[in-house]
Amino acid sequence: MTTPVTPLQNDRIQVRLIDTMDAQQLLALETRNREFFQQFTGARDESYYTLAGQEHIIQTRMERAEQDQGYWCVIVHLETEQIIGYIMLTEVVRNHLQSCWIGYFLDASYNGQGIMTDAVQMTVQYAFEHLHFHRLEAGVMPHNKSSIRVLEKSGFEREGLARKNVKINGVWQDHVTLGIVNPND
Repeated sequence: MTTPVTPLQNDRIQVRLIDTMDAQQLLALETRNREFFQQFTGARDESYYTLAGQEHIIQTRMERAEQDQGYWCVIVHLETEQIIGYIMLTEVVRNHLQSCWIGYFLDASYNGQGIMTDAVQMTVQYAFEHLHFHRLEAGVMPHNKSSIRVLEKSGFEREGLARKNVKINGVWQDHVTLGIVNPND
């Protein structure tokens, strides 16, 4: 894996690989947004909402980055120096595919400000130029128009509908599949 020499950033946010020092802020982010995030993800065990749980998750995610299996980054608001979200590249497949999935969560109070679009665009550029992915994919519930818009502004194109492919809150949900291909390949 090639890690960034310096974090990715613009005038508002910084995107950097997750670190053990982030546990307390990630716990606060998850606790503050528990109900909001739960609309878009699978069930989470109660230990997820503890400091020890976050420390364990971070350690696992750091190990996966070292093994080129996934990359979890935090989104830091530069003005407040607080973690306001995270973005991840998961399901890494190398060899003949060179692909992965992108996903993200942003503090509800920062939605609608273009922050996630910035973070996705920076991450896509990094994924193509430094991690040498050929293709990135995303799956979004059809009613999550804001997330679909973020991806489309970042160059992703709608490719289809994955029917009942993710169980969220006990119900199998459809997801719009979007993809982007490295323009340099």
